[in-house]
Amino acid sequence: MSARPSPATAPSEAHRAAPSATAAAPAVPAADTPIPLRGHLRHTGALIRRNLLWIRQDPESMFDAVLMPIVFTLLFVYVFGGSIGQALGGGQDEYVQYVVPGLLAMMGMNMAMGVGTGFNQDFNSGVMDRFRSLPIGRGSVLFAKIAVELLRMLVAVAILLVVGVLVGFDVTDWGGLLAAVALAAAFGSSLMWVFLTLGVVLKNAQSVQGMGFLVLMPLQFGSSVFAPPQSMPGWLQAFTDYNPLSTLADAARGLMVGGPVARDLWVTLGWTVLITAVMAPIAIRKFKTKS
Repeated sequence: MSARPSPATAPSEAHRAAPSATAAAPAVPAADTPIPLRGHLRHTGALIRRNLLWIRQDPESMFDAVLMPIVFTLLFVYVFGGSIGQALGGGQDEYVQYVVPGLLAMMGMNMAMGVGTGFNQDFNSGVMDRFRSLPIGRGSVLFAKIAVELLRMLVAVAILLVVGVLVGFDVTDWGGLLAAVALAAAFGSSLMWVFLTLGVVLKNAQSVQGMGFLVLMPLQFGSSVFAPPQSMPGWLQAFTDYNPLSTLADAARGLMVGGPVARDLWVTLGWTVLITAVMAPIAIRKFKTKS
């Protein structure tokens, strides 16, 4: 008959066995464990590579970045260039110098909407659930999305400039051109935090796209991107004066073709910092808490 351990000795033996069992279990870092900066950078780089590979597998996702600058440039130059160019005191050539910097400002805003729809699609497909179950920085997922979208924006800007030169745009200051591109990228990245938030809180990509158009259309057409605001009604001119897209377009014109820059540059940078400071924490928190 086998001997049974006494109640006095059983807890002691179990207590001695517990450390060995604990030691045998592999250490799995929790998803909410603080991650050092180097880890965040490594995770962001891996996610950027993942997003770029996805674009390689789905080249149709680049259609908007490739076609939008071509369509918008040709449409506005050849449909509205003559009449608006006369209002500017010249002709179509004068309007080309006016509208190409404005379209450069618009590219960042339009590309920003794409990051929200793509983010929402990743949620609905379950990709984000997989990311949130891994021990990676939550902000890394968002920063990687923004980085890839900025690369798409640079592709759109390069195509815009090529088409602009073909229709007569004259770059008078290459250093100013680079500064205008950097300013548009900075402002566009701030808007991406807005659309990342919409991508988290709205249910589907169609809702994100619809809300995006409601936001973008008044900002684009109630600005100095396509036409000088002097010909607009007084109430619309007042809106245009406070529209950050107007200050971005005017700063880009000053940098690329000459003109006053300082006020519009600082106002645009102020909007960029303000939007980022408000929306980036909201987007990260919404991403962490989304069920």
